[in-house]
Formats: sequence, C-alpha cells, structure tokens
Amino acid sequence: MPYLVGVVLAVAVAIFARLVKLDRDRAFYPTVMIVIALLYGLFGVIGGSDRALAAESVFILAFVAASVVGFKRNLWIVAAALFAHGVFDFFHGLVISNPGVPLWWPMFCGTYDVVAAVVLGWLLQSSRIGAKPV
Repeated sequence: MPYLVGVVLAVAVAIFARLVKLDRDRAFYPTVMIVIALLYGLFGVIGGSDRALAAESVFILAFVAASVVGFKRNLWIVAAALFAHGVFDFFHGLVISNPGVPLWWPMFCGTYDVVAAVVLGWLLQSSRIGAKPV
C-alpha cells in the first residue's frame, strides 16, 4: 500500500501544481526536494536521537545543496536528486538507524521521489519547464 500511495500522491501533486501553475516557477521542484530531504531530520527529532539527527543532517545538506545548485544551474540536477533520494530511501535503514522513521516511510517516500523525478524529467524533456534559468 505505501508504494501505491507514493505513486498516487506524486502524480496528484504534479497534476495539481500544473493546473494551478505552481510549477511555472523553477523553484517548485527544488523546494519539494528540500522539504523531502528535511523529513528524515524531523524523524530524528521525533525519535529523540541526536545521533540519528546528526547523521541525517549530512544527507540533508547534500540534498539541499543539490537542490540549490539545480535551481541556479539546471533542473536536471534536481530531477537526479529526487531520483537519488528515492534510491536512498530504499537503503536508508542500512545506512542510518533512526528510531523516528515509520516502518512504511521508506517505501512510500522512495516511490514518491522516483515518480516525482520521472514527472520532472518528462516536464523538462517536453520543454514544459525550462531546465536552465533565463
């Protein structure tokens, strides 16, 4: 079920953003990526684990940096970061022990991230969103 919800929500958010024109602004998908990256830090706080929060912060900073660079240079970097975060989700428990992460989260978030990356890639490939700043 978490996989299905991840797919449905990623597609629903993309359609909603398209309909109300939120994705006209190049900042939309980088902002989505930053929020996604920050959630593992939230789970570290919820789980009461300073060690998990510190470990998560390293990855958070990497994904935030990729989002900022992608926003400033080329949104394909953001699409790659979303995809990479999706892969990271599936291996997260092997890399970081974070007691605040719900059991279903890696499945949901990994699927959401990969689908969002594919959607952004399609938008970029079809020139519905410009990859580079004007």
